[in-house]
This record gives sequence, C-alpha cells and structure tokens, in this order.
Amino acid sequence: MEQCDYRSQDLPQVLVIKPPPILTFFEDKFISSKFQLLKAWESTLPLDQFLTTYAGSVRAVLSSADSPITADIIRLLPSLQIVVAAGAGINQIDLNECRRLGIAVTNVAGVFSDDGADAAIGLLIDVLRKISAADRYVRNGLWHAKGDYPLGSKLGGKRVGIVGLGGFGLAVAKRLEAFGCIVLYNSRKQKPFVPYPFYTNVYELAIDSDALIICCALNAETRHMINRKVMLALGKQGIIINIARGAIINEKEMVECLVKGEIGGAGLDVLENEPNVPEELFELDNVVLSPHRVVFTPEGFMAACELVVGNLEAFFSDKPLLSSVMDE
Repeated sequence: MEQCDYRSQDLPQVLVIKPPPILTFFEDKFISSKFQLLKAWESTLPLDQFLTTYAGSVRAVLSSADSPITADIIRLLPSLQIVVAAGAGINQIDLNECRRLGIAVTNVAGVFSDDGADAAIGLLIDVLRKISAADRYVRNGLWHAKGDYPLGSKLGGKRVGIVGLGGFGLAVAKRLEAFGCIVLYNSRKQKPFVPYPFYTNVYELAIDSDALIICCALNAETRHMINRKVMLALGKQGIIINIARGAIINEKEMVECLVKGEIGGAGLDVLENEPNVPEELFELDNVVLSPHRVVFTPEGFMAACELVVGNLEAFFSDKPLLSSVMDE
C-alpha cells in the first residue's frame, strides 16, 4: 500500500522514475509553487503499476540517463506533454515517439559546456604530458629506484579534430586556440561562422589530426562512429578524448588498438557499459580514466537545477520553454 497519496496534492505532478544527480545533490531547489515531484523510486509498486496508477495526472517527466523514457513508458502516460532531461544527453529519450505525439523535450546542454570543455582539455593535457602516470610513478617509489620519468608531449601546435561542433565543441575549440592548437572539425553541418576547416567524415578528420575530442551526441548515426578504421587513421601517436557518450567509440576495437600500440593514448570519462571498465585499460599508463564525472561541478549542477526548474515552471505557466531541443 502506498505511504503517500500523491493525488491528494493540488500542484501538478512531475514524474521522476529515478533521481538524477542534480536532484540528489540539490533537492531543495526543486521546491516550487508550480509543481511537485512524484517520486516513483520511493514507491513499493512495480514501475508499470505505479505509472498506470498516476497515468492520468502526469503531464511532465524529469528524465536522466538512468531512467530512459521509451515508447513503452510514453504509452503508459497518455497525459504526458513534456520530458525534461536533467542532463545534456537526450539519447535516453525516444525522440521520434515524442515528435509523433507532440511531446516537448528540453535539456541542459549549454549549462555544462564550459565545465565539459575544461575537462576535455584537462584530459588531453594529462594524456600528452603523462601527469597521472607520472604521479603513480612517484607515489610507487619508482623515481628513486629507476630515475627520471619519460618526457611527455606539448599541446601547443597540435592538430586537434573536434567531433561535433555544437556549444560544447565550440567551447573546446576556444580553449584549444588559446593553447596554440590548430582546430579542425566534423559536424552534422558546416558552420559558416567559424574559421576552422570542416571535414565531412571522421575518417578524413582523423587522418589530419593528432588528437580527436568527442563532443557529439549519441544516436543511431554516431554509435560506434569512432571505429578501428578511424583509429588507425589517427595513428600511433594519436590521442582520443571522450567525455560525450561511451558508445560513440567502438570500445572493443579501441581497447585492441591501445593494447597493440596502434594509437597513442586515450582520456575517457565515459565508457560503453558503465560502470564496467575493460580490465586491459587498468594496465595502460597512456590511458586516463574518470567515472563519468569530469563535466560536473557544484556550480554546473546549480545552474542545471535552475534551468530544469525554469523549464518546468515555464511549462506549467504556459510560457515559452527555456531550452527546447525538438526543433534542433
């Protein structure tokens, strides 16, 4: 039996199947005079039964990577009018079904662009200059036992290919320019307002790049887009940085290329089957790993909360949404 009858409340309900990180850290910011949260994860009911129970009253859903909004979920919510993504990614949402039914979708992509770009450059510098590997070398007493650590490579002058020149990619490009890098890019469309060379496919981009930074969304077209062919084109000194989505890279082929020395290294905040990490990567000093957290900061989470709440309050006030993605 349910401990709380959400239907007794007067405010419209926003369904949350599982709490996204911004809600976990800043739940007090979601207190609003315009809506209330319907917390499915606190219910003892199976999810399908819970959704059926509240189907008639749920007009909005707060979504995250851990709570996909599939066509099956949407069919259980006939009153649904908006899906608000708590992060930049929207690959967990069935956009085609939302378009078909006229369901609005928003995200917080721009909020994390600067923090994500900082992290991308940090990972690239770490791999090139061997910072994390050198740290382990010192901590393990090897500096005294074996002498000086091998030199790293400079960032300035490197040709860096950006895969996906949206807001995130543009923020990365701005930082690369400050370091004296040559910026190249691949994107869905050429951007006439930027001076960087445009490549129609990632293979040709990899041929001309010393490093690739993955900044694009995950979808059917980009899944495993960075494959063995692309990595071999990048070459034995080439570096891959990924803080977008793990499945954009063919992980099995990437591991093989790294183990065989067919690419120079990788900085990975995201993996294909998180939180599972291929064990081979643990033994490689030219790989820097992070647990899908480098783009997040307290400041970014606060800004994301404000945007999510702003979108929900705009929706329930019949005002224009702040960050709709359906027209992109």
